[in-house]
Amino acid sequence: MIFSTANTIALVRHGETDWNLERRIQGRTEVPLNTTGRAQAAATAARLAELAADGPWRGMLSSPLGRALETAEILATTLGLDSARIEEALWERDFGPAEGLLVSDAHERWPGLEIPGAEPLEQLAERSAGAMLGILDRAPGTIVVAHGALLRAGLAQLSGAAVPRILNGEIWLLSRDPIGDAAGDDLGTGVRDGAGSAALSVARAPETAAATLLRG
Repeated sequence: MIFSTANTIALVRHGETDWNLERRIQGRTEVPLNTTGRAQAAATAARLAELAADGPWRGMLSSPLGRALETAEILATTLGLDSARIEEALWERDFGPAEGLLVSDAHERWPGLEIPGAEPLEQLAERSAGAMLGILDRAPGTIVVAHGALLRAGLAQLSGAAVPRILNGEIWLLSRDPIGDAAGDDLGTGVRDGAGSAALSVARAPETAAATLLRG
């Protein structure tokens, strides 16, 4: 995969928790990583090191939630970076009364997960996309550790394309440059903020075999 960390940020979903394993909605509920989640974080760190062949990662930002912070700490230790700084805009979606429910039950009760009392999906997408662009503008070369719903909504907003479910420990790249040899899902040119800024490239980084095995 060809890109420059000087114009790119890496977006990482935290490692697995027991609620992920059970397919429960976490939202802003604190649920720690499980053993598999910690192993996923270690595998993700190794992959990030490989991806930085053309230049080192420069820093780490994380959601305030513990599962993201623990993932970020594993990444930082492995990559020799300072501990992650908290980015308040990276909170996961507040799912309101759906938190703790099985995903299947929540979808049955609230089609499309339009949940009364939860953060509206449009607001989530705007918040996430704004956070991603802000980080890319002020701190390219940063690894950003956050959450599935937040990352998916922001990437869809920026790319104008449907984004598949983002798995635990998965890496997506957001860049001002074309991303070459994208063996993952290249969503192509994204939609910017309407101010005439340059287009973005959005791509999912291919996984190592070790990371794939950790997903069972």
